[in-house]
Amino acid sequence: MKLETMTIEKLENGVHVVTINNPPANTLNVGIQNDLLKIINNVKSDSSIRVLAFKSAHPKIFIAGADLGQMSNTDGPIDYAEGAKQLQDIFNALEQLPIPTIAAINGHALGGGCEFALACDFRIMGGGTIGLTEASLGLLPAAGGTQRLPRLIGGAKARELMFFSKRLNAVEAESLGLVTKAVEPATFDEEVYQFANILGQSAIGALGLIKESILAADGTLEAGLKVEREAFAKTFGTGEPEEGMKAFFEKRAPNFMQQLTT
Repeated sequence: MKLETMTIEKLENGVHVVTINNPPANTLNVGIQNDLLKIINNVKSDSSIRVLAFKSAHPKIFIAGADLGQMSNTDGPIDYAEGAKQLQDIFNALEQLPIPTIAAINGHALGGGCEFALACDFRIMGGGTIGLTEASLGLLPAAGGTQRLPRLIGGAKARELMFFSKRLNAVEAESLGLVTKAVEPATFDEEVYQFANILGQSAIGALGLIKESILAADGTLEAGLKVEREAFAKTFGTGEPEEGMKAFFEKRAPNFMQQLTT
């Protein structure tokens, strides 16, 4: 798989670390969008990928968001709604991946960078700031931010952050539930890899079905319960319950990784 703006490092337990490198500021241009789609499609066809962790090669920026220069220098009419939909569709596909995803944020994640992080299951943050700051430019978050942030931290606090274009450091973001874990920049990589490694050894099939059920919670209770019970039945086709229950009765830790070696 040929990528223009990203590289992939394969670690133990099926953990794949994706490093975003799109100079000068990791803007969410067509190159990043295309590479992200390639990675998403690859996950769907490669069962050895159990966890995806996204980090940045830039020392101060995770993802800068949209290319403002490109947006402001246009000759002809632009279908802004269609452009937003393309990014929304990509982030939806990222959110719906059947494996855990981690945004490893050790630099600024503002605007579209924050929206990218919101589409991941977990956000681990060291340095930089995070926030949906589009209102300061007379814009609004249009890659899912107005929908995912309220679901994550509640409508009242989401309004405050977006209306005032607040930029939060790691500790502030953790206190609101915007990031999963605030860590010291000096131990950032170690913390991310440890977190990802634990997930990689988990029952990935069950985790993917939990994600599917959680996403269904945005609809009616009846519809969500239907997805939940069908997902429960699907777990018995993964082989994971057999190992989990066997390990329980044998008083040992389950080895869900055996699916990669058998």
